[in-house]
Amino acid sequence: MNKAARRIILAVCSLLISAGACCAVFCARFGMLLVPAFAAAFFVGSFLLSAGGAPLCGARMFFLNWGTELLGGFVICLCVSIGWHIFLLFALLPGNVRLWFVSAGVCTVLLAAVFWTGMILVYCLSFQLGVRQRVLGVLCGLVPVLNLIMLGRIIRLCSGEVGFEFDKIRLDKSRAGEKVCATRYPILLVHGVFFRDFRHINYWGRIPRELEKNGAKIYYGEHQSAASVYDSGRELCERIRSIAEESGCGKVNVIAHSKGGLDVRAACMCGAAPYIASLTTVNTPHRGCEFADYLLNVIPCAVKEKLAKAYNAAAHRLGDENPDFLAAAGDLTAAACSAFDKEAKMPEGIYCRGVMSKMNKASGGKFPLNFTYELAKYFDGEGDGLVAVENARWGEDFTLVLPEGERGISHGDMIDLNRENIPGFDVREFYVGLVRDLKNRGL
Repeated sequence: MNKAARRIILAVCSLLISAGACCAVFCARFGMLLVPAFAAAFFVGSFLLSAGGAPLCGARMFFLNWGTELLGGFVICLCVSIGWHIFLLFALLPGNVRLWFVSAGVCTVLLAAVFWTGMILVYCLSFQLGVRQRVLGVLCGLVPVLNLIMLGRIIRLCSGEVGFEFDKIRLDKSRAGEKVCATRYPILLVHGVFFRDFRHINYWGRIPRELEKNGAKIYYGEHQSAASVYDSGRELCERIRSIAEESGCGKVNVIAHSKGGLDVRAACMCGAAPYIASLTTVNTPHRGCEFADYLLNVIPCAVKEKLAKAYNAAAHRLGDENPDFLAAAGDLTAAACSAFDKEAKMPEGIYCRGVMSKMNKASGGKFPLNFTYELAKYFDGEGDGLVAVENARWGEDFTLVLPEGERGISHGDMIDLNRENIPGFDVREFYVGLVRDLKNRGL
């Protein structure tokens, strides 16, 4: 549905809602038999606002669109109702203040129902409405003028999210028959350090689903969240072998983020090389992070031991068999990674590609990358808030992601960590491009 049609629906529905909300005077003048008609107008207007979501796939987007339209309708109805009651006060009911208050009360209750239904839907369902916007929405809610300004921002943000997702759906439908991500070998996604592959909270955000929509077969590394590079490599070696046998394809295309890239290189040294067709490392510190050396040197040993003990205990409860926080952190230092990089040469026959992004300012990343950005930049140079660009250069081909604008792309943005639609950078489409390239290479 185009924008013009959606605006017409919004206007018509808003008028129906307004008519229902402003019914008290007519019912008082012409009889209570009009109540069902005005009630029908109110509810029909409210539910018809969801018509704009008909082309959208999935319950979340349908109800998010409905919530956004309800809020837009609320603004229009509020203006109509205020104008109507000013007219009533001075023209129709100058001597009947009681009826005026009854009408205003009914209108307030019904419009409040529209408003709160819309707010609950967008607060619960929007991915782009961040914590800051949610908090500001609550704080500004009781401040005149500011509440309307904040409401306008929320409507624009959620409307943009709905429009963006609709464009994605339309794009995927237009190329559904091409199966642009249907590679010869399945895709293995390997997570970075201090994370796990959980069933309901995907490390890779919305990326895997987008790849699957376009024909990709996805597997996950399922290795421990924190272990030395070689221990992780041994785990991944067994996982890669099992996937190659299970899929019947004999090999896999690996896409690995952060330390995961080092872990897969170690897996090749442990015997996984014959089962790997390609390795794409994403923001991987192939030559380490000097600020990691700095932190490990300045933090007292007692503090490091307590931190490691707490993390290892928590990770064990979450499923890690033998987590080792200090071993994982130590293998990310510049000294350890530089030595590993010289030792871990990739065997011939594996297509190797490096990908890296760059933040342009600290505020371009979410916590904790907005805090680590300056420290990492001071010790290692320009980077993504954790890894320097030069330390991530690796492979036959190297891609540096530099979108337009002042924000830049952080370490977490490259795996859709915050499920954020970043202007100038569609992370899901970026991965579709990476996998499409593997398909074109016959992999």
